[in-house]
This record gives sequence, C-alpha cells and structure tokens, in this order.
Amino acid sequence: MALRPTALAALLVAGVLGAGVLASMPAHAQQAAAVEAARQAFQYPSQPLLDALRAFGRQTQYQVLFDDALVQGRQAPAITGSFTPREALERLLAGSGLVGVSTQPGTITLRKAPQAAAAAADTVLAPVVVTAQAERGVATEGTGSYTTHSTRSATGLGLSLRETPQSVSVITRQRMEDQGLTQLADVVAQTAGLVVSQNGNVGSDSSPIYSRGFSVDNYLIDGVKMLESYTSIFQSQDMALYDRVEIVRGATGLMNGSGSPSASINMVRKKPTKDFQASARLELGSWDYRRADVDISTPLNESGSVRGRLVAAVQDAGSYIDRLEEDRTVLYGVVEADLDAGTLVRAGLSQQRHDSTGHARGGLPAFYSDGTRTKWARSDSAAPTWAYSKRHSTSGFVELEHLFDNGWELKASAMRTLTDSDELVGYASSGNPDRVTGAGVGIWATHWLYQPHQNVVNVNANGQFDLFGREHDLALGVTHARTRRNGPHFTNWYHDGWSNAISNIFTWDGNDPAAPDNPTVGSGTMNERSNSVFASTRLHATDALSVILGARYTDWQRAESTHSLKTGSTTYSLSQASGEITPYAGLVFDFSERWSAYASYTTIFQPQSYKTITGRYIDPLSGNSTEVGIKGAFFDNRLNIGAAVYETEEDNKAIAIPDTFAPDGAQAYYATSGTKSRGFEVEVAGQVAPGWELSASFARNVTRDRLGTLINTTVPKNTAKLYTSYQLDALARGLVVGGGLRWQNEIYANNMGPNRVRLVQPAYTVVDLMARYPVSEKTTISVNLNNVFDKEYLTNAGNSYYGAPRSLRVALDTKF
Repeated sequence: MALRPTALAALLVAGVLGAGVLASMPAHAQQAAAVEAARQAFQYPSQPLLDALRAFGRQTQYQVLFDDALVQGRQAPAITGSFTPREALERLLAGSGLVGVSTQPGTITLRKAPQAAAAAADTVLAPVVVTAQAERGVATEGTGSYTTHSTRSATGLGLSLRETPQSVSVITRQRMEDQGLTQLADVVAQTAGLVVSQNGNVGSDSSPIYSRGFSVDNYLIDGVKMLESYTSIFQSQDMALYDRVEIVRGATGLMNGSGSPSASINMVRKKPTKDFQASARLELGSWDYRRADVDISTPLNESGSVRGRLVAAVQDAGSYIDRLEEDRTVLYGVVEADLDAGTLVRAGLSQQRHDSTGHARGGLPAFYSDGTRTKWARSDSAAPTWAYSKRHSTSGFVELEHLFDNGWELKASAMRTLTDSDELVGYASSGNPDRVTGAGVGIWATHWLYQPHQNVVNVNANGQFDLFGREHDLALGVTHARTRRNGPHFTNWYHDGWSNAISNIFTWDGNDPAAPDNPTVGSGTMNERSNSVFASTRLHATDALSVILGARYTDWQRAESTHSLKTGSTTYSLSQASGEITPYAGLVFDFSERWSAYASYTTIFQPQSYKTITGRYIDPLSGNSTEVGIKGAFFDNRLNIGAAVYETEEDNKAIAIPDTFAPDGAQAYYATSGTKSRGFEVEVAGQVAPGWELSASFARNVTRDRLGTLINTTVPKNTAKLYTSYQLDALARGLVVGGGLRWQNEIYANNMGPNRVRLVQPAYTVVDLMARYPVSEKTTISVNLNNVFDKEYLTNAGNSYYGAPRSLRVALDTKF
C-alpha cells in the first residue's frame, strides 16, 4: 500500500531525529533510533551518484541538499528491493563516505561521515537541491563512458546490459564525439556485428545495413518504431539530435511489433538538463568539409520546473568522389515541464535536411568489355552532374510521464513524422567499357519521390509486483502506427527517345548525356498500419535466476494502389497479417558476483518490403531464433563484457538479384526457404581503468540456404572492430589520445562481368587515430585522422565503389 508524500516525509523525519544526530551516533544507536517507515519498491541500476540521488528525490519527493563537489565522480551501487527511504538512501551512499541527515521536514542534507569529515578541512559551500523535478532517464552525455547502465530496447524492462538476455551494443555520446560520428551510417560502421554493404553513396537504397545475415529494417526513435516500407530513408539521420544509439542484435519482435532477425536500431533523443549548459563545435576537414554544431539547454523559470533545449547543426561538405557534395541542416527544439512532483510533459520538434548533388546509387563498372578488371581512381564518380538526392524530414512529438507513489511509471507519447524524399537517380554502372575507346558504358536513370506521413501513438507502463515473497518486474504497452504515402510514378531506367550512352568513360565529365525527359506516368498510394500490444515480465525465481517472458500481439496491413495515366486503370494490392503473436522467453543465471549466463528464444514474423521481378511483395519472413551467451559487469557496470552464440532459421528470406529491378525500379529479390544463419559475437565496452575507455568486438556469421550453399557472400562473414581512448595526464593534463581499427574478411560475388567470373575484395583493415586536448578550461581542440595508412578497398563486391581514402578533421569545442 503506497503512502502519501506527507506521510512518507513524517516517517523519515521521525527516523532521522533531527539534524546531525545520526552522523554523530554509533551504528547500533543509529539503528535503534530509526523509526520504522513504510517500504517502497526501489530498482536502480549502478549509476553516477548524482543521477541516483535525482531518482531518489523523484520517487520519495524529498529535497536532497548537497555540495556538487561531494558527489562529483562518485558511483552509486545498484539497488533492487523493498526498502524504507532511509534504507534505500543508506544503500545508495554505501562506500561514498557520505551520510544523510534531516535538516528540516521533507529535506535531507548530505555531509561527510565523521571520519571523512575529520580528515578533510572544513569548507562551507552552498548546497545543490535535487528534487522530483530532476531530469529522467539514463543519459550518456557528460559521463565520458563508452557504455550505459541500463536499456529497455530489448524487453521493455529497465535492465542492465548484463541482465538482458540478448546482445546489446550502445554507441554513447562520448563515443560519437571522439570518433566524429555525425551520421547513422558512421555509427553502424563502428557497431559490433553490423555491416554497411555500400554499393553507392550513403542514403541510397543500394547500401543496406546487415546484421546476422539479414538486412536491418527496424529503426526506432525513443523506443518507437518508424513504420515505412522504404527504410533507407532513416539511414540519413544526423546524430546531433541523439544522446546515444542502442542496437539490439537478433530478433526483436517483442518491442517492434514484428521481429526482424537482424537487429533493431534505437536512437534516443537528447533531453533538457536541469542545469544550464551550452556548447558550440566548429569542425573543418578534408575535401572542404565544414560543420558547425550548437547545443543549448537551460531552465526556463526560476525553479527549473520548465526546461528547454535547442540543438542546431549546419554542414557543407565536398567528397573524395568527384562532383559529390553533401549539405545538411539540423534543427531540434524540446521543452519539458514538471506538472507536479511525479508528472512530466515534454514536447519537441525537429527538422533535418540532407541534400546531395552528384549522388550515385552505384559505382563504375568493375570489368572491361574483354572481361578483365577495370582500375579506377577512388575519386572517379559514376554520377552525372544532374543527379541529386534530397532527404527532408520534420518530426513533432508530445510525451507524458507519470511516476506513481508505488514506483510504477506510465509513459504516453504521440509522434508525427513527415518525410519528403526526392531523388533524381543517375549512375554510370550499365555495360562494360572498351579498354581502348572507353565506349560501352551507359547511365541508369529514373526519378523517385517519396513523401510518407507517419503517426504513432504509444502507451506503456513499467513497475514491480510481489509474488511468492519476491519482487518481480512487469512492462505493458500498446502501439498504434500508421503511414500514408501518395506520390507520382515515373519511367524507370529505359526512356523513349533518350540514349543513356557515354561516348568515352575515360574522359567523361558528367555532363553528357543530359537527364532524360521523364514526365509522370501515373501515381500510387500506400497505407500501412500496425496495431500491437505487448507484455513482458522478469520473474525472480531465486536470488540468482531470473526468467523473462513476453509476447506481442500484432495486426498489420499494407494497402497499395497504382494508377496508370496511359491506360486509365488502377490496380490494388493488399498485404496483411492478423493476430500474429511473437513470443519471447529468456533465462539469466548469475553464477558469480560479476558473471551471468543467459539464453533466449523468440519466433520471427516480419512483413517485407522487398519485391520480386514482377513487383509482388515477398511473403512475410517467418522462423525462429535462439541465442545463448555469457555476460560480465565490472566496476559498477562501467565495463560490460558479452559473448553469444546464435542460430536463426527462416523461410521466405529475400535475396537480392544483382543488376535486376522490380517494375518500380527498386532492387529485385527472390525468396528462399529453409535458410539458416549461425554465428557468434564477442564484445567488450566501457571503462577498463580510470581514464581508459574501450570498445572491442568480433563477430562471425554464416548464412546458408536449404541446400547448404552460402548466401550473401558480398557481406563479410567475420568482422573485428576496436576503438579505445586514454587520458595521458602524465604528458599534458587533459590530453586524450585514441585510435581504432576495423577489419573484415574476404567478400565476393559470382557471375560478374562479361565472362561471368568471381569478383573478390580481399580482407582489409582500416586504422583511425584521434587526439583531444583542452587548451583552456572551456575550450578543447580535437583531431581525427581516418584511414591512417590510406588503405584502398571496395565497399562491396558488386561494382567499383571505393571506401574513403585518408582524411583529416580538426574540431574546436567551446563550453559556456
């Protein structure tokens, strides 16, 4: 039974018996003096003590007063169970050398314990107030960490990485800043087990992301799935808006409404902070790269109960590829307000504009007409001057959060996203050049307009319940998502009266031929909706064994119509799946203080947006996925280690058909059943020692069809990734140096070129370096040198699209 805040305050005040008394009494006397108070359910991960105190203030509605220097750099241990507020606070302060005393009703002041106080000089400092109005969530900015303390991306429950029975990677704010990861594709390239199979410029539909043998099409923002059949749109997300990116590998149907067996990518927005903070970053780099970021967060009233944050970024960049230029504009504003001690409302608006000229969906041909390999410079472009890609997105959202007296939390959100994607596609990948005359190459050309509108409403609740003398966790949620798209259709690839031929590819400057006359030939509509309900629970069978069970019920439907101006006819198609249930089961066994073993199982249901040669959507992917592994957490969860072995069996797996298109011009696929994907992953992330952050991983995946034949050979089976940073105060105070590497094994494609031979990209390694130094208290300069040894490699085995050469970026950061 929950008590009102006034009752809790009275009990705690009675328990501490006045200012300074507990701090000066011996331990047994303190226990005798404590008055029994009503118990509450506390479940806090190990986290910075400041964050733990904020959570304590929110839940108990006490003011906690302290000097910032007392808690700076201190870590609170994880606590789980039913405690009085005094017991909970004592556990949070364990090992910190601090005690809490009551100075007035409803207020607790933190002081050094008598022994610690005697050892330090007495200093009277103004206290900092932490109350229920403090910021919520587990932000990674400001922590300096390469890991996080908890995530809900896998099960909906607030679990640590060790407690989660799936493989989870987190790219934190610090990691993004250290490596200069400004786009989602940059983040993916550094994530364990994920690969960008890049056939052309970033953002094109020919550059899918792969995990565990499958292309990734589960993109989420703040845990809410983006529902749209053309998922490549989301690859253009700019990272200026986000605190972190959480990646759950494997089937994630419990949280997504439909379970892709690849991975889900959850981008978590920045939130307003309780205290004022502001920063600006100016970055310059190779190929006329210029970028400026501004981030301001501030209280909007005297009490800080209303807070706002504004993030803006502008980028103007050339490229190592001729004619390619990329411009970005990002604007994000969010305001949140505490309606009362336990209720918060948040509203925000963001806009992203990503415009590219000289944009190519593929690279130049890999073979001459005589069947021998071509050799292009990495700067040679396959794009005509008129090709472009424009990705514009506007998103607005409203969220309401309420924390009940019994510790349960309710969150409701509504989001509307408007996307405007306009691509005039052109790339010189058709044919094979004569090695003497340069003739024989043509341009693939079309025009695509995508303008989807998505509305999502999501409500979920999290809390604890008692059963059989133990406390357990429960999460419930319901989601309604709908996407509508209307747009014109154009002729794809072949155009009457237009020759796509390039007279001499060796002297081509991109100007000839001009873009084809391509008026609209029809129009189409698409309506996609998904209604789903999920529940998940963690049952503590024993102190060491947890059982996680869950399921999601999904109704999904996609209706399309296509109208032809030539015939005046309209065709309709309907794809749907009703009453689909995606179960989830997991076990976590703590076999030592720091190590756990786990196993998880889920079935797979995934509506697919891939089309056959005839234009028909491939039937939904179905199957099952099993994962077993081991995880370790050290230094109060500041270092996480995980290793997993998995197997996924599926039917209706989509396989791309090289250089073959559906009627709408999209990549054509065929379906295969009886496919098995197997592999293992190892990952280490977090703080190895004070000042030393590390992220290292190795992943292996092998995918075979029902006959045992390898498929997806253009995606590496083995990948290794490493990045680390270390603070070298011995050389220069505040100096941080870092570096990393990315390695992958050989990839290949069969039946390529006029002679139908195998095209191979051998194994390769790319090395990056970083240094950061504070030139003053508030100003820092950083340098990133990428591809230090200027490694030349193809990013895919389908054409001649090369990875970026050696490049340099220099950034100046200022905090206000």
